[in-house]
Amino acid sequence: MAKKSMLAREVKRKKLTDQFASTRTELRRRVQDPSLPDEERWLAMMTLQQLPRDSSRSRQRNRCAMTGRPRGYFRHFGLGRNALREVVMRGEAPGVVKASW
Repeated sequence: MAKKSMLAREVKRKKLTDQFASTRTELRRRVQDPSLPDEERWLAMMTLQQLPRDSSRSRQRNRCAMTGRPRGYFRHFGLGRNALREVVMRGEAPGVVKASW
């Protein structure tokens, strides 16, 4: 089980990302628009840099929904490898079978 502080930090990052998503998208569009004057693009870049770091989507870490483990994460299931193995062995993951040949 991951530390409670790490899980809380991820929840905070998720909340900030959702809060600033539209603002970041609009500012990024302005920075990349070559038709705008340089001063306006520069101002958009400075405003983008003033936003909280944790509001960026790339700062989030994929974590297992059951254990909070950050490594060995399977996106399709939202679980880490250890938790996924337990779920599959109980037969709770549809369409997944143990390999044997």
